[in-house]
Amino acid sequence: MSVIATPSVRRPNPRLLAAFAVGAAGLAITGGGVFAALNATASNTTAQNATSGILSLTMADNGAGFTQAISNLAPGDTVNRYVNLTQGSSLDGKALTLGVSAAAATKLTTDATNGLHVTVTQCNAGTWTPGTGICSGTPAVLVTNAALSTLITTPASVVGGAVAKGSVLNLQISTTLPDQTETTTNGVVPGATIQGLSSSLTWTFTETQRTASTTTN
Repeated sequence: MSVIATPSVRRPNPRLLAAFAVGAAGLAITGGGVFAALNATASNTTAQNATSGILSLTMADNGAGFTQAISNLAPGDTVNRYVNLTQGSSLDGKALTLGVSAAAATKLTTDATNGLHVTVTQCNAGTWTPGTGICSGTPAVLVTNAALSTLITTPASVVGGAVAKGSVLNLQISTTLPDQTETTTNGVVPGATIQGLSSSLTWTFTETQRTASTTTN
C-alpha cells in the first residue's frame, strides 16, 4: 500500500492583507492632496489698444518736376526742377538720401567730371515758385554740385537728422552740365563727346524710421 503526500497550501495572513489595504488607501489620499491648490487671476476691465505706426514718404511735382524732360543741354547750362516731399502718416523719419538710376550708361551719367551734376536746395518756411525760381522763405543748400555718377553708386545725404511727421520739404533740384570744350570738325563730333547723349533718369528719395524709443509713462 502506497501513500501519496499532498502538498499543503499556505493561506495569506488576514492581518497582513488588512495592513496593505490601509496603506494603499493612505497613499491614494495623500496623492490627491498634492494636486489641490488655490488660484487667483487679475485682468484689466477696459481693453488696452495697441497699434503700430506707419512710415510714409511721398513726392509730388511742384509745377515743372521730374516728369518734365531736360532737353538740349549745352555746357554751363543749369535746369531747375521742383518737387515737394511729404513725411506723412504717423512716424518720423530720419537719414533722408537721394539716389539716381539711369536707364542707359552714357558719359552724362558715368563721367564724374564732365557728366551731369546735381544741387538740391530746400525752401525753408516757404515754397518755390516754378518759372521764377523764387523761394518765399529761406533757401538752404542740402546737396552741393554732386556728380550724377556718384549719386548712382552712392546716394547723397539730404537730411542727416530727423524728418518730422507731417512736414513738407520744398525742394529745387538743379541739374547742370559742367563747362567743357569740344571741337566739332566739318560736322564730325570728337570721340568720347558729351554731345548728342541721352538717358532716362529715376530719382529716389530714401529714409529710415526714427530712432526706436522706450516710453515709461
